[in-house]
Amino acid sequence: MEFIYEYGLFLAQAVTLVAAILLVLVSVVAISQRQRSELQEGHIEVRDVNEKYRHIGQHIQEVVVEPEERKAFLKAEKKAEKAKAKAAKKKRGKAAAEGEERRKRLYVLDFDGDMKASATDNLREEISAVLPQVKEGDEVLVKVESPGGLVHSYGLAASQLQRIRDAGVPLTIAVDKVAASGGYMMACVANHIVAAPFAVIGSIGVLAQLPNFHRLLKKNDIDFELFTAGEYKRTVTMFGENTDKGRGKFLQELEETHELFKDFVGSNRPALDVAKVATGEIWYGQKALEVGLVDELQTSDAFVQGRLADWDVFEVRFVHKKNWQEKLGFAAEGALEKAFLKIWQKGQERNNY
Repeated sequence: MEFIYEYGLFLAQAVTLVAAILLVLVSVVAISQRQRSELQEGHIEVRDVNEKYRHIGQHIQEVVVEPEERKAFLKAEKKAEKAKAKAAKKKRGKAAAEGEERRKRLYVLDFDGDMKASATDNLREEISAVLPQVKEGDEVLVKVESPGGLVHSYGLAASQLQRIRDAGVPLTIAVDKVAASGGYMMACVANHIVAAPFAVIGSIGVLAQLPNFHRLLKKNDIDFELFTAGEYKRTVTMFGENTDKGRGKFLQELEETHELFKDFVGSNRPALDVAKVATGEIWYGQKALEVGLVDELQTSDAFVQGRLADWDVFEVRFVHKKNWQEKLGFAAEGALEKAFLKIWQKGQERNNY
């Protein structure tokens, strides 16, 4: 009986794992096949950063401060808040009468880049949501993290940031880890670039590589035929025999793309010695500051913290609507992880005996 029980338990776990794996695969396929129209079916989420840190401060106070001291602190804080609210109301009335500006706002956006700059769609929606709300004196901070990728994809991402500049809104780019190649193409659009001391910056260059299987096909008597109209419709290919003329044209196109990249960086950062830095090299934050790729060494957290006292800070992000396949897939992924963990724990228990 014990054997049957153990076998039944094993069979149930196996079926659960297989079902979970299938659901995860369905989720992956659903995500990969999502159309852009579906991506637009989402919503903007706004988080009050001032309120976030106020709650964090209160929680810390509850833990580290003695009850009597905490009580006195809350009383003083409540009194200060009333006085602040009264003063703010009076100031708003005076500002309305004299046409003075209200408290400035900082809008914080995130760009987490991949090879295709897939986050551009979200960035577009976030910028479109923020720009109508921006008043004089407000600023936008975009935290960019990207090792680069496709030229046209990052060109579009940079163009989205250019919308902020064209609207006359001061734009700061913060790089905490890496903004290289296409990532730096985006960053150089900003009025001001801040980077962490060891952030990777630069790589102003162009790269292209592909394998060629022509000799392998020829060895196995396999013909590959490619038909084109236009002398340079296809300069190099993975399966055909590449010629020196085709390679030369391909290299020429790479050089032209590099020149466009350098011109773009130079037009956005005219004080930068582009010839010196456009070698494809990367620099860490400190060195990047010395050569002029960035303007200041600072993390995005420090930048935001520096504004909290006098500014209203808001994090803005676009969240797309998940379809049922994705929701099911994420749930299955969690179940799969738990199942594997349970099996591993049972194995550990057997080993201990």
